[in-house]
Amino acid sequence: MRIALVAPLAEAVPPKLYGGTERVVSWLAEELVRQGHQVTLFASAESQTSADLVVSAPQSLRLAGIRDHIGSTLAMLREVRRREDEFDVIHFHIDLLPNALFHDLVHKCLITLHGRLDLPDAHPLYKAFPEMPLVSISDSQRLPMPKCANWLATIQHGLASHICPFDSEGGDYLAFLGRISPEKRPDRAIEIAKKSGTKLKIAAKVDAADLEYFKNLIEPMLDHPLIEFIGEINEDQKCEFLGRARALLFPIDWPEPFGLVMTESMSAGTPIIAWRNGSVPEVITPGVSGVIVDSVDEAVAAVETATRMSRAGVRADFERRFTAEKMARSYIAAYRSLLAMAPAKQRSAPSAVPHPAKAPLAAQAFHRELGRVNGPSMLETPLG
Repeated sequence: MRIALVAPLAEAVPPKLYGGTERVVSWLAEELVRQGHQVTLFASAESQTSADLVVSAPQSLRLAGIRDHIGSTLAMLREVRRREDEFDVIHFHIDLLPNALFHDLVHKCLITLHGRLDLPDAHPLYKAFPEMPLVSISDSQRLPMPKCANWLATIQHGLASHICPFDSEGGDYLAFLGRISPEKRPDRAIEIAKKSGTKLKIAAKVDAADLEYFKNLIEPMLDHPLIEFIGEINEDQKCEFLGRARALLFPIDWPEPFGLVMTESMSAGTPIIAWRNGSVPEVITPGVSGVIVDSVDEAVAAVETATRMSRAGVRADFERRFTAEKMARSYIAAYRSLLAMAPAKQRSAPSAVPHPAKAPLAAQAFHRELGRVNGPSMLETPLG
């Protein structure tokens, strides 16, 4: 199959430092190539890939200091549009713009929505262009969206098994990894560490938008012998950081669409203590890969519970549910179900908008294809 993957230009693929979406795109591209597909990746120049790379920006935009990405993204999409006949499937990993610019090619396009969908700002676009097939990364991510959204599948992220190697020993500290922001609640992590008497290491970047929050609220809390602020770390450092941890703290205060760091922690064998928000109940298997809590006091008690968990059991849960191979198989099923519906869509006028009632048919087609790819024992039932 000839597949185009269109990545955000904020970071390289994979990113040099922070960047969840670009990391997932990289794992998907590599696995699709390994499975024998012809993959073209539209991404920034520093990207490293086995796919055919189409350089769409001379440098990742965040590291280049470019804050408004619309101009560069539109230029990339024009090149995708120019080469549309070269691909069987065009798979976007950027939000919003493809809905409007590729709505006449919905028979061969799909968008994986990686971000939060609970803010109403973008909902008018999805209502105006309901044709585009969409993939969610958790079932909970879908809940705030307009009823007309054309859901094709829910496909959870997966990473290559070797990325975060299994560490059978772990260590003596709690880990907080990601970004310093109010919705990630690093303040909760610090409170849990202090109340439980456990060391906490914070490996996180501070965006310009969150600098005031960091300076006023978080930085004063760091002056404590149990707390160590490391800052932003790279991929190699991250895997060791997770593997040597006693548990990962994921004290989020927002509807997390997926939470890639949870699966990275599972890959390393490190259990997770997470708040019951967003995708958390879909990712964590309670008592196996972590503990789901609703308060700081529950999280403090969970530190000891997580310590007693089998790290081999955590890794086994990862292998069963969150590998790049499993993710790629699910996307191939989605591509095939999309193409299977192409003749009917192509017979319609390009401006015609499919009735919302047809959306479940796409999910049913995906369901059948996933059964063909994975076998009956691995069949999943996405929301329709």
